[in-house]
Amino acid sequence: MSDTSNEATVSVVGGGPAGLSTALFTQKNGLQTRVFDADETWMHKAHLFNYPGIGSVDGSAYMELARNQVDSFGVDRHQGETVESVEQMDDGFRIETDDGEYDSTYVVLATGVNRDLAESMGCAFVDEEGVVDVDLSMQTSIENVYATGGMVRAEEWQAVISAGDGAAAALNILSDVKGDHHHDFDVPADADRVFGEMSESADPTED
Repeated sequence: MSDTSNEATVSVVGGGPAGLSTALFTQKNGLQTRVFDADETWMHKAHLFNYPGIGSVDGSAYMELARNQVDSFGVDRHQGETVESVEQMDDGFRIETDDGEYDSTYVVLATGVNRDLAESMGCAFVDEEGVVDVDLSMQTSIENVYATGGMVRAEEWQAVISAGDGAAAALNILSDVKGDHHHDFDVPADADRVFGEMSESADPTED
């Protein structure tokens, strides 16, 4: 299981391919991560057979697999909880939902083409395209706020691209927290260690 001893927290708004990709990378590398998922992803209307490594899978079935994957690493997933506002504080961000308030060090916006939250926060937009302005790491004009997927692209709305955006945001967050460029490269021994630990923690015969 991931070591989540670092005090930095990551809050992801949106539980589609971009949001869950971010959550997977940050949680497995030691950052406490929560996902607010209103379950409005277009994946429920899709069928994937243009995603590397996937032959053919229904979009909803893919989402179930992705959710199970992040759950297995300990992501705090708030299914059905809607984010109403994000306020910048002196030491991070205050997130208000329809069920409570949460503080976070980093915020990743992954709400598809719905850019309302980014606009309410004051993120800069690319005027001629109406999309959120981000750099190559997916960071917006607000430090420690990231935007991904359809929010930052006028047309290229593909699950595989969105997942890459989420990973790029996560890697930049991890590099910022760790103070050095973070490259998430695993080898077979890592898989044996991680999934062995997961199997042991799920063994009902253990005391």
